[in-house]
Amino acid sequence: MRVGKGMIVGAWVGLLAILTLFFNAYLERQNNPNTNPVTSAAGLVTEMVLQRNRAGHYVASGRINGRKVTFLLDTGATDVVVSDELADDLGLRRGMRMTSKTANGVVSAWRTQLSDVSLGDISLQNVRASILPGLQGDEVLLGMSFLQQLEMVQRGKHLLLRQH
Repeated sequence: MRVGKGMIVGAWVGLLAILTLFFNAYLERQNNPNTNPVTSAAGLVTEMVLQRNRAGHYVASGRINGRKVTFLLDTGATDVVVSDELADDLGLRRGMRMTSKTANGVVSAWRTQLSDVSLGDISLQNVRASILPGLQGDEVLLGMSFLQQLEMVQRGKHLLLRQH
């Protein structure tokens, strides 16, 4: 009798674990539909199409200095913006102190340089960035210091990025 109850409890725990993994993956795809951005190349032009997430933002996986990160494309950000914690993990040198205007007001930040920023096969070297101490979460703001070097075309729920 005890073995039977144990097996039933074990089956329920296993089912809940499987459902939790499934729904976590589902929610992650809803937040970041571009976990593996696909690029295409024609001659000297590299293109990528990103899909908007449920909140209307373009979120995509990429790399900074070889480390995997999640980018939130932000045309309102002057630089690529990383948190204090990520800057420490990447071993970034804090340069000139500056002030930055954010949605939460004026804050102190530091200039830095990123050796390599990649979004799929689109890659740029020596990208200007800012370290923002109050930045919450794991996302990196992919600002205009990266995006201005690309051609961007938005159609419906998709954003075409083109590197010449």
